[in-house]
Amino acid sequence: MKAAAFVLLSLFLLLVPLLISPTFFKSFISSLVLILLVLGFGGFYIFNILWLKSSQTLRWKLQKQGINGPKPSFLYGNVPEMQKIQAASLKAPTNYGEFVAHDYTSSLFPYFEQWRKLYGPIYTYSTGNKQHLYVNQPELVKEMNQSISLDLGKPSYVTKRLAPMLGNGILRSNGHIWAMQRKIVAPEFFMDKVKGMVSLMLQSAELLTRKWDENIEAEGSKLVEISVGEDLRSFSADVISRACFGSSYFKGKKIFSKLRTLQKIISNQSVLFGSPALGFLPSRQQKEIDNLEKEIESLIWEAVKERERECLETSSNEKDLLHSLLEGAINDDSVGENSSRKFIVDNCKNIYFAGHESTAVAASWCLMLLALHPEWQSRIRDEMAQICPDGVLDAESVSKMKMVTMVIQEVMRLYPPAAFVSREALKDTQIGHIVVPKGVCLWTLIPTLHRDPEIWGRDANEFKPERFENGVSGACKLPQVYIPFGLGPRLCLGKNFAMVQLKIVISLIISKFRFSLSPKYKHSPAYRMIVEPGQGVHILVERLKQG
Repeated sequence: MKAAAFVLLSLFLLLVPLLISPTFFKSFISSLVLILLVLGFGGFYIFNILWLKSSQTLRWKLQKQGINGPKPSFLYGNVPEMQKIQAASLKAPTNYGEFVAHDYTSSLFPYFEQWRKLYGPIYTYSTGNKQHLYVNQPELVKEMNQSISLDLGKPSYVTKRLAPMLGNGILRSNGHIWAMQRKIVAPEFFMDKVKGMVSLMLQSAELLTRKWDENIEAEGSKLVEISVGEDLRSFSADVISRACFGSSYFKGKKIFSKLRTLQKIISNQSVLFGSPALGFLPSRQQKEIDNLEKEIESLIWEAVKERERECLETSSNEKDLLHSLLEGAINDDSVGENSSRKFIVDNCKNIYFAGHESTAVAASWCLMLLALHPEWQSRIRDEMAQICPDGVLDAESVSKMKMVTMVIQEVMRLYPPAAFVSREALKDTQIGHIVVPKGVCLWTLIPTLHRDPEIWGRDANEFKPERFENGVSGACKLPQVYIPFGLGPRLCLGKNFAMVQLKIVISLIISKFRFSLSPKYKHSPAYRMIVEPGQGVHILVERLKQG
């Protein structure tokens, strides 16, 4: 009623000038519009002066320490320049040669590379009201990653955009909430637990190789072209479902499909350019995100309740990850009864995404590089024949596979799925000689560190797994800059899980097939929250003769 009365009163006030005279009405409306514009722009101007002041203060504090960077524009900081540099790089022809350089940083993140050449490995830039500190100096990167302070967390404006995918789970939470989640989740990925999952991983890998066998059989030819992306996603999703959630991939297929759709939508928003006040989304797109988020959470909770019923009905002492999360949420007083559902659902989303998408992308890059370098297929095959002459893989034989481990390490050096380490100073924080003011976001571009010739040698841009023959410490001058899984307290909890999973699927494929790169393959790395093959990986697969 009040709203209706307000609308009628507003209409009456607008009509009064019209009743006096049409000319007066036009003059009145023009004046009203002018007043509103002046008030609007004036208020907007005042708001932005206050809004930007904090960013300018942070920039000044960094400059006092000798840290410089590109000059920001009013309102948008360095975003216009970043977009201009990005647009210019898209117009320039990308020359990957014969896939020797594997250098995609200058095409995906050209502004970071351009500024690094101008200002060195440490510089500052801004996106609207957010001030950033780019750090690619090895010792500072090491200190930043190994910091145990809870005052250094994930950037709030980035995690806000990823919230529909990750909730407040371990990948985006900070402070005591993150510490509590780590305490519950971390033990489930210790190597002794991962070894117990090997047989389940093998079952999932065998489903993939069986499908490729059937494709070859159906084509009636020795050579078949396969786009490996979706098959590898199905494999990694099946592993997560079987090993961690006690069900087959088919039961969780909807969850994975919807998460993938949500990832694509969120990837269209630039978390690198973004600023909360300038990052409004079209209502249709936001509605789609909200609906997907609700659907995913509902599907996960259904799986949780189903698993809870199964646990009550069986007397088995074996626990999967979901069972452990349930127990952890119930037994940890800091979670609280009302928060237990959110804790479980959010961490399931984190495990689904990190354990599924990242591993599948890493496996795709592995197959691409092995297709380019068939001599490494032969080396892995020969080693497998020595380690398991009966052709049967198990936890013990997987742990002895040195060749495939070296290949995976080199692939993760050249194509780390996570392109960045990102942090935000939640309080004033000392990192090396730099005092990072509260509110500053820190960024480290991992591929740049992984390709630095001063650290890795002149062949830093070449695929040479043999550099890892004596481990990471023997592969480069500064082992702390090899961070495909991060480093320190924020080290990826699923590192062991991912490495064993990759060893199994790559070894099994190589033991059954020989493959080369298809002429259809186009080298086009793309950044969609992780760095993935933009147009997929197409390989030509041939079944090996079984001796």
